[in-house]
Amino acid sequence: MTKRLQREIDRLKKAILSEGSVVEDRLRLAVNSIGERNPELAQQVIDGDTEVDRMEVDLEEECLKVLALYQPVATDLRFIIAVLKINNDLERIGDLCVNIAEDSQSLSSRGKIEIPFDFPRMSEKVQAMLRNALDALVNTDTALAYSVCRSDDEVDEINRDMYEQVISGIRKYPAHLPELIRVISVSRRLERVADHCTNIAMDIIYMVEGEIVRHGKKHGKSYCETGAEPSDK
Repeated sequence: MTKRLQREIDRLKKAILSEGSVVEDRLRLAVNSIGERNPELAQQVIDGDTEVDRMEVDLEEECLKVLALYQPVATDLRFIIAVLKINNDLERIGDLCVNIAEDSQSLSSRGKIEIPFDFPRMSEKVQAMLRNALDALVNTDTALAYSVCRSDDEVDEINRDMYEQVISGIRKYPAHLPELIRVISVSRRLERVADHCTNIAMDIIYMVEGEIVRHGKKHGKSYCETGAEPSDK
């Protein structure tokens, strides 16, 4: 039973990492379609959404099957619960990539406009968060997972700055209102991707340490903000 359960867990791990790799590629294409004003890249992301949806459904079914057949406990149970939650977050990131691709196509169809915020830095930061979250999963690396959580604050700050810059841009160039509204949408969607990456990181911490840190506090700060070990009380 133990060996069979371990084989199933190894299979689930390969499946979640495969899904993560596909979603990571979708995010890269969506971001590049914005920077390059390339509607064809955006269409690739839109067309590929069904693949991510299928992977998400298949993996959820496999997790539920393992739970029913083997009734795992302790570390194995935490792993499967974490995979179920990460699976959902990856599917949501895939949906957000499609939304960004749709924004990209809209922007490409209009006149050229300078994006009034640091889009390259924000997109690179968000892509790094996803990459690091997946690496943390592969290596059960909680230190890397904590760093993903801390990166979320930087993305939030860029998103806040973007609103101020876009409002200023609307005042200066009211004729570009539709494009600038799309810019707000892109920034907000990237910020949401970062939130899902943070969720993944916190699920990895739970998987490894058995502590739920989503709402945990230490000395008035979240564990992710301090990087402290949740079990250190």
